[in-house]
Amino acid sequence: MPNHQNNLADKVAVWLPLLLAGVLALGLYIGLQLNTPTGGQVLQNDEQGGLYLNDTKGRVDEMIHFIEAKYVEDKDQEALVRKALRAIIGELDPHSNYIPVEDLQAINDQLDGDFDGIGVEFMVLDDTIVVVSPLSGGPSEAVGIRAGDKIIRIEDSIVAGVNLSSQDIFSLLRGKKGTEVEVGIKRAGQQDLLSFTITRDKIPMHSVDIATMLNDKTGYIKINRFSATTYDEFVMALEKLVEEHKMEDIVVDLRHNPGGYLKETTRMLSQLFPQQGKLLVYTEGRTVKRTEYKSNGRPFYPIGEVIVLIDEGSASASEIFAGAVQDHDRGVIIGRRSFGKGLVQEQYPLRDGSALRLTVARYYTPSGRCIQKAYGHGENYSGDLEERYHNGELSEEDKMAIPDSTRFYTDNGYIVYGGGGIMPDIFIPLDTAVLQEEYLIWRQYTSGFVFRYAEQHKDPFKNYDLDRFVRTYTISNNLYQSYLDYAREQGLEEDFPQNPETIRELKRFLKARLARQYFNDEGFFKVWNQKDAMVLKALEVLREDDPIAAARKE
Repeated sequence: MPNHQNNLADKVAVWLPLLLAGVLALGLYIGLQLNTPTGGQVLQNDEQGGLYLNDTKGRVDEMIHFIEAKYVEDKDQEALVRKALRAIIGELDPHSNYIPVEDLQAINDQLDGDFDGIGVEFMVLDDTIVVVSPLSGGPSEAVGIRAGDKIIRIEDSIVAGVNLSSQDIFSLLRGKKGTEVEVGIKRAGQQDLLSFTITRDKIPMHSVDIATMLNDKTGYIKINRFSATTYDEFVMALEKLVEEHKMEDIVVDLRHNPGGYLKETTRMLSQLFPQQGKLLVYTEGRTVKRTEYKSNGRPFYPIGEVIVLIDEGSASASEIFAGAVQDHDRGVIIGRRSFGKGLVQEQYPLRDGSALRLTVARYYTPSGRCIQKAYGHGENYSGDLEERYHNGELSEEDKMAIPDSTRFYTDNGYIVYGGGGIMPDIFIPLDTAVLQEEYLIWRQYTSGFVFRYAEQHKDPFKNYDLDRFVRTYTISNNLYQSYLDYAREQGLEEDFPQNPETIRELKRFLKARLARQYFNDEGFFKVWNQKDAMVLKALEVLREDDPIAAARKE
């Protein structure tokens, strides 16, 4: 027995160091694989003393390395890497994006913070800055910048076709509150560039613009985006309208809303569906399993009829919202065909602090339709809205295109279509009067005039409450002339407007801006909604015994 134990001890003494050495070697190898910047591709020496990657998946890294080591001239390696990344991502889809570290905070601010700037959300398509949406209440919205506008010039610099980074664009457009920037805009239907002078301001990032009553029983909530606070803002709006004003029916305005967080959207939708487990939207991708988002069955307030307003600037989460309402026959969709963004992005942090925003799935409405419009080679993705204008789709219902003829069905058997946006139940044409060049030129001076007027007239409406102002106040000829004179003082050399439609719309906008100045945002929307064709149609439909049936007979 003692001899056996001695033999075992001798064997352990011999093999234990070898075993430990093997484990150490294995650990070093695994650690090297996990810590290499190329994700498991190790740089090795070849017979000539050069460096190469040990597999073919690191060819971009290998090429950059050879350029850095051997190229005849010095090159900025970081710039080369960024161009390579953008070229790769450019082959994917319009919404995947590489975000450099210096741009990341500014981009996240669009959903989560306040900043000084001109107040637009934009995307760069085909080397051109395209306005996705002017932020409500911001300086760009005030001068008349619209969704779909293309920014061609900033001050004296041409910015179209020069491949500017997001940071370059931010540095040109953002600046200290009170400073001015001049931009040249190419707009659908306009032959010449439109010039706008925008005074930078603190950009409000509240996602609910207004919650007000349209009549004794109908509430109106305008949502400009789906940010991290939208659900809370929406619930507070419902609380105000229901508990203070006894709201029964609701109009949700998603026009020019570019989208945002999916979770906020589905939480809001749960407030419209009393049933638990109602499918609201689902996502699915090549490597992403189907994920369903359903109603929680816990609405805080009973809501009767629902109307959703959309237009060509309503995208992504706005389309999810409208699609769920339409597919479940929960309400009526009024407006024009929406943007057509049905792709889901996830953001992945990279080691240097930059990020990759990558499309990982498509989203589908409850009936199974994906509303993403075509974006492959040969498709004019960035110019789609301009094409809609030129082919008459925005002004004539019978020219409203159905990009995909595949039929889907709502809960009640109503036919709906996917592949290119949400088709409204009731079409409302674009008001071409507000697109006239004469109107656009003069309108941009309204904000400055109203501010000057407020400085000189501290309380001109002290005998008015908001309802009386909306009902009875009219823009006098003297006030209108003062406005025209102010524009001339600012350097405008155009002839005074002669078109009756232009004069009408300028006076309407002037009254709305005065209402905002003296009665806050509620004042603006109270005035504007008086003659808003979509709002008026919503109220007309809500007077029907069965609004959905009435809408789909038209």
